[in-house]
Amino acid sequence: MAAHGPQVGRRMERLESRAKVTGRADYTHNVVLPRMLHAKIARSTVAHARIRSIDVSEAAALPGVHSVVTAADVKRVIAKPFYGPAFHDQPILAIDKVRHVGEPVAVVLASDLHVAEAATHLIRIDYDVLPAVFDEVEAASSDVFVHDELKPAGTFPDLKHLQGRSGTNVALDFKVRRGDVDKAFAEAAHVFDDTFRTGQVMHVPLEPMVTVVDPGDEHIVIHTASQSPSFVRIEIARLLGWRENQVQVKTRLLGGGFGAKLYIKLEALATALALLARRPVRVALTMEEQFFTITKHGTTFRIQSAVNADGIITGRRCEVWWNGGAYADIGPRVTQKSGFTASGPYDIENVSIDSYQVYTNLPPAGAFRGFGITQVVWGYECQADIIARRLGLDPVEFRRRNLLREGRPHATGTPMHDAALHRVLELTAERMQWNQPFDHGTPERRRGRGIAIGFKALVAPTTSVATLSLQGDGSAILSMSTVDMGQGSDTAMAMVAAEVLGIRAERVRVVHPDTDSTPYDMATLGSRSTFHMAHAVRLAAEDVLAKLSAMATELGVPDRGAAGAGELLRRKYGMPAGNIVGTGSFVPPYVSPDHDTGQSPDITPNWMIGAAGVEVEVDTETGHIEIVRFENVVDCGTPINPKIVETQISSAAIQQLGMTLFEEMEFDELGQLRNASFAEYKIPGIHDIPERIGCAIADNVQRNGPFGAKGVGESGTFGVSPAIAAAIEDAVGVRLTALPLKPEAVYRAIAAARGDALADA
Repeated sequence: MAAHGPQVGRRMERLESRAKVTGRADYTHNVVLPRMLHAKIARSTVAHARIRSIDVSEAAALPGVHSVVTAADVKRVIAKPFYGPAFHDQPILAIDKVRHVGEPVAVVLASDLHVAEAATHLIRIDYDVLPAVFDEVEAASSDVFVHDELKPAGTFPDLKHLQGRSGTNVALDFKVRRGDVDKAFAEAAHVFDDTFRTGQVMHVPLEPMVTVVDPGDEHIVIHTASQSPSFVRIEIARLLGWRENQVQVKTRLLGGGFGAKLYIKLEALATALALLARRPVRVALTMEEQFFTITKHGTTFRIQSAVNADGIITGRRCEVWWNGGAYADIGPRVTQKSGFTASGPYDIENVSIDSYQVYTNLPPAGAFRGFGITQVVWGYECQADIIARRLGLDPVEFRRRNLLREGRPHATGTPMHDAALHRVLELTAERMQWNQPFDHGTPERRRGRGIAIGFKALVAPTTSVATLSLQGDGSAILSMSTVDMGQGSDTAMAMVAAEVLGIRAERVRVVHPDTDSTPYDMATLGSRSTFHMAHAVRLAAEDVLAKLSAMATELGVPDRGAAGAGELLRRKYGMPAGNIVGTGSFVPPYVSPDHDTGQSPDITPNWMIGAAGVEVEVDTETGHIEIVRFENVVDCGTPINPKIVETQISSAAIQQLGMTLFEEMEFDELGQLRNASFAEYKIPGIHDIPERIGCAIADNVQRNGPFGAKGVGESGTFGVSPAIAAAIEDAVGVRLTALPLKPEAVYRAIAAARGDALADA
């Protein structure tokens, strides 16, 4: 036990909390460099077209403009200016062709931001418009091709299977096959066939994307609001043909990320501009521009289930089409990692899953909090309620009968261990008082309730490395490339280090990512940091203790751990000098899924579980929905810091609430986005959320996790959407199958159910 009491499990304030509330916290937006130029982007106004010509003469002649840059200029410093974590398919600036509205085509550089902005409107771009495709299902079989050729990046082990293709919009098709699905359906007492849809939405981090690049002599410094500084260094070095140690990436605190700031976003463009100008360049997006940069996948999910007379699911077919937009980004990983969970957390002997990443002429889609899980949970949990209702079963009881139990294999063949599915379900039902009598309200204000549960596999295989430097006074400096974007990772990792060293977490200083000094971390994504980086930090701290013990033995004195570091160092060096540096590296075990069946004995090191219980009140005359009760329960193993875990659960639930009820990127038939601003794109405000949001952590231990822990940043999103849809049906008897569940959609469904002709007006 730690000398100052256990650190893991403390309800501790965040290390950076005071700096944030006093305005002293350091963000990339604060970076100002001498002679810095501002960049503003001229973007495509059409969804799909060949570029006939770009006339920049008028823009370049505007007083105050330093230069105007097109793809031809970029090629002077980067010969092959294509990037991407899965495919090298995205040009730094459009080359020959544009593939979505809002794609960057040219850039103006100026010392004055407003001059640069004005000059973008003077750039004349002539297009030869091409047919475009926007729907993911149609695009999968269309002869309108977004890309002529696909070039796999080959960067990550789990994406090494990607192949170059031509003549298709399908970037990846991933499948799972288990048992005899045809036989299960032939013998079924009941067969269900439903299709569920979600649209594209945006991450809306309140700190928009920003990158500042300072060019030197064969060395550049990239200041960027990124969730993956290690990847930025690797990718920029590849693009330039430089050594990695010629590229330094520095990341400060982030004002939100949610997946939007992963891999390469602005860094390649800012680097090219800085090398061309030979001056520091700042590229900072407006909130509107973020809508054209990265989104969450829209999906179409067809799910068919064979069910026996006892209400047991015996077979399931799933087809999921992911709208990847114009560039793949990390969509193939989303397609695989979430695709293999499409059959749900249920014990089904016979499963067939097909998951397709499809190019369209919409803005690119990539990682988003939940990493595709919320889209598939939306489908399989909505159908769970449809099945239960048709069979006359209580929705909770139906799930009890079908949920996987400890040691049983998931559809991929990987046994589920330490996944508290049943505990999470029962705790949610208990908090909802599910077995108590329920008042459905009045004819004008109907009440209903719903429950849903989902799960997520931890992304694997990935690597995390940490270094820990113990100072002569027993304090410590932790260096890692995990990015704190509001989730409290700095605090959690300090607590892990302190737990091992036997000191208080406040005595650990966390160094923000700087690739010249902080070691490699794959990225801050997918709730992986608590599991991967905390293991690396634990190992680094244990390495420090081992070195202290060896030094104590060498000097012939008692080993007093971190508390005795000062005395040991004075004896060793004859003065208060030196420090002890420990390193830790962690990579979990992983077995790649079989190409033809998706089967793997070890497809993930752990499973995260989340459930939601919701009570709603529906105004039958307007379709307006009010959330009356909101309960969220997760299995995160042993919480490192329960206080932060609770805020993670509630914040995740609120974010998914927005995508359930309000958020939708509205495109017209030409691919033009109608609502790229907070004036028209609504996220939840204080009046949209219930007065109290219930949060609970199921009692569980992740036995292969650091101090029994696993990730939690996404678990609170899983069950929200289907639970609300179930509550609406319980209230007014209509089942909605597409998100968002806007009042108009609810009202139209109510009107249609009663045969009102106005339903289609």
